[in-house]
Amino acid sequence: LAKYPEIKTLMGPDPHLKWIVSGMVFMQLLACYLVKDLSWKWIFFWAYAFGGCINHSLTLAIHDISHNVAFGNKQAKWNRWFAVFANLPIGIPYSASFKKYHIDHHRYLGGDRLDVDIPTDFEGWFFCTPLRKLLWLFLQPLFYSLRPLYVNPKAITRMEILNALVQFSVDLIIYSLWGLKPIIYLIAGTILCLGFHPISGHFIAEHYMFLKGYETYSYYGPLNWLTFNVGYHMEHHDFPSIPGCRLPMVKKIAAEYYDNLPHHQSWIRVLWDFVFDDTLGPYSRVKRVCKLAKES
Repeated sequence: LAKYPEIKTLMGPDPHLKWIVSGMVFMQLLACYLVKDLSWKWIFFWAYAFGGCINHSLTLAIHDISHNVAFGNKQAKWNRWFAVFANLPIGIPYSASFKKYHIDHHRYLGGDRLDVDIPTDFEGWFFCTPLRKLLWLFLQPLFYSLRPLYVNPKAITRMEILNALVQFSVDLIIYSLWGLKPIIYLIAGTILCLGFHPISGHFIAEHYMFLKGYETYSYYGPLNWLTFNVGYHMEHHDFPSIPGCRLPMVKKIAAEYYDNLPHHQSWIRVLWDFVFDDTLGPYSRVKRVCKLAKES
């Protein structure tokens, strides 16, 4: 920032985010109507090939919204409720709990029992062969949802209760209008595309230590177009208040700080290497002891 103060001008809300996310939500509601009479095999096909991609993208929109980039820091409640709206096609309540834990991921990156992105000792011990690591990738949604309850349980917040009430109410409305198949389409898409799917390569690419001494990596490939530039992960951790649409500008302005760092060009290659490289696995994370920051 001292060398490139113009980076400060990139901070602040993204005026387009709310419209893009709204379009994705309504696209999924339209898809719910279109799939209501399909056979089950086509329900799961479209869930994996289309709807799940949108839902995974929406989880990354929620990631951006958790940093208040939809309406700005002065409108925190608008951001929280907009995240609940973005959550609707995902099928299960997610946004409020994600916000609660994601703050710790930035504040205590790699912190033992604080950063719940860190796999448990059981995961590292058991999922250590190619076949088991492949299974672990399929089960990622399960581990990501249950691990916080085991590693760092926190009291349920009012926003989480409201998130669940809104989500299940909308699920019930969709079910009453069009039956069970649209609900399965939404939830199956979420589970499948947060598991073993090319987009899910970002879960491994971001913080698994492919090279000793480097615990955070960026990805500069084309899937950033579908994921709100979550691949620009070094840039994001340096400047979490800059929305994803402007992270490429950070790299362009301060190129000498990023161009020589190791990075990924393919999330599919990341998944392949993770499964078949014996030196990689759930243990391939930096874990450190962090002191709790004092709350202001």
